[in-house]
Amino acid sequence: MKGYKMEKTSDIFHHQMPAQLRFSDVDRFGHVNNSVYFSLFDMCKTRYFFDVVGKDFFEKMSTVIVHIDANFISPVYFPDEIVIQTAISKLGHKSFTVIQRAINKRTEDVKCECETVMVMVDNEAKLSVEISDDFRAKVIAFEKNENLAKQ
Repeated sequence: MKGYKMEKTSDIFHHQMPAQLRFSDVDRFGHVNNSVYFSLFDMCKTRYFFDVVGKDFFEKMSTVIVHIDANFISPVYFPDEIVIQTAISKLGHKSFTVIQRAINKRTEDVKCECETVMVMVDNEAKLSVEISDDFRAKVIAFEKNENLAKQ
């Protein structure tokens, strides 16, 4: 699948950040180990939340992963430079879906795609709660996607 690229990236992903690879991320086959992607995706989800809804939001709320699915399209080799793109594609009542992908910064080839379903949790009660109007409004505005309000 070398050269696989999603069309109209800018229409889907408005948030991206570089992900620095470490020598220890590489397995005996010379490529980044599949388990490393999940750490990179988590780091970039956190940055997305801070940038879009603000750090203070998470003083009272947390997010919990309830399902994660990744497609490993082609290997990343050290010291490739990769960028993680992040978007929220679905907002439900208590859950939402985050889509992400790792791309080669130079070629823009997609290396891995990931879909994560998350639930909003009240830190004090330790129970799932409905997504707040504030969170929903900030995500919809950032994503420039009015369809998120209708789900």
